[in-house]
Amino acid sequence: MVDILLGLQWGDEGKGKIVDYFAKDYDVIARFQGGPNAGHTLYVGDKKIVLHQIPSGVFHPNTVNLIGNGVVLDPITLKKECDLVASFGIDLKKNLFIAERTHLILPTHRALDKAAELSKGEQKIGSTLKGIGPAYMDKTGRNGLRVGDLLDKNFTTSYIKLRLKHQKLLDNYAFNEDITAWEEEFFEALEFLKQLNIVNGEYFINEQLKAGKRVLAEGAQGTMLDIDFGTFPFVTSSNTISAGVCNGLGIAPQKIRDVIGVTKAYCTRVGGGPFPTELDNATGEELRKVGNEFGATTGRPRRCGWIDLVALNFACMINGVTKIVMTKADVLDAFSELQVCTDYNMNGKISREIPFRLERLKVDPVYKSFPGWNKPSSAAKTEAELPDTMKTYVEFINQYLGVKVHYISNGPGRDQLIRVS
Repeated sequence: MVDILLGLQWGDEGKGKIVDYFAKDYDVIARFQGGPNAGHTLYVGDKKIVLHQIPSGVFHPNTVNLIGNGVVLDPITLKKECDLVASFGIDLKKNLFIAERTHLILPTHRALDKAAELSKGEQKIGSTLKGIGPAYMDKTGRNGLRVGDLLDKNFTTSYIKLRLKHQKLLDNYAFNEDITAWEEEFFEALEFLKQLNIVNGEYFINEQLKAGKRVLAEGAQGTMLDIDFGTFPFVTSSNTISAGVCNGLGIAPQKIRDVIGVTKAYCTRVGGGPFPTELDNATGEELRKVGNEFGATTGRPRRCGWIDLVALNFACMINGVTKIVMTKADVLDAFSELQVCTDYNMNGKISREIPFRLERLKVDPVYKSFPGWNKPSSAAKTEAELPDTMKTYVEFINQYLGVKVHYISNGPGRDQLIRVS
């Protein structure tokens, strides 16, 4: 069986810690989409680790970790990440596997990403400039190079051909940055990548399932950044939703059991795009400060706001969510009053639906107020120890969504995750 764990907002929901917590219950952790724009934060002892491409189960010695074909892989980032993980005594040749159909991010993809974003002026979408979008464009344009191509004697010829195509596009942008150093790093990283376990991913994962192994599919980014169902065009370049697991790993839909959705107790967003509940005021600044809301990959300050149940309900519907994990509940400890967005007021029309182009409409969130608990919750170890007002807040969310919060995270530590009934 396969369980899926993914984000229900605009990413940054704290999925890394949650995957790390659940990893002990699974035999295989598999990334199914996205690239090094993901930043999953874990704590190993008292050390903070941010993983960008390696699945978050890597610090569990008996867990197999697979980078699936739906991912776009930057060999340079992967090598740096592998060196970091290996410094903790992890033998990646035993527990990290990479699907041969996984597409590669080239140095010219990074250049194209930067050139395209710079050309947009005030219409920037907030790209992380990691080359993800151009790599997915080459994938759908049937031009991309894949991990399995590294083993072909004509790889260099194929690389030069694609590089020349990219250079013509860069000439149109009048982009003149020297990427020689990037290329040197790239080819050095490719030699490292060849030494890892390159497998036929779809057969590998299905053999694991046939042997009765438990698989957790780890999502990157969040539902509202999905290329089809997110707040387009301010989205990522892959399918971040549960449906992306099937084509991102090569498994059939009937293999999926639970879809575990992760949401913050409030809401954040990085980069451009619509954000109905954004608080561009002292309250938003307080959320950012208390929650340490700065991007794990870019360090950019996150935009902060109250929880948006219209968007969250949409995410639960699209993904078929069966369980919810609520993170950063302790960040709300300091607030005497909390707001929950229950409806959108769009030009006088009240709605609980996400519109076609959210950024084209003036959206006034309709809020329901709740008293805050106004006392520390991070020391709680059981549901009984959680503040009653927090339980009331969560129960309203359960009823609104029709899906229950099963776990509440009340701090960054591995042990700060409480199962609730």
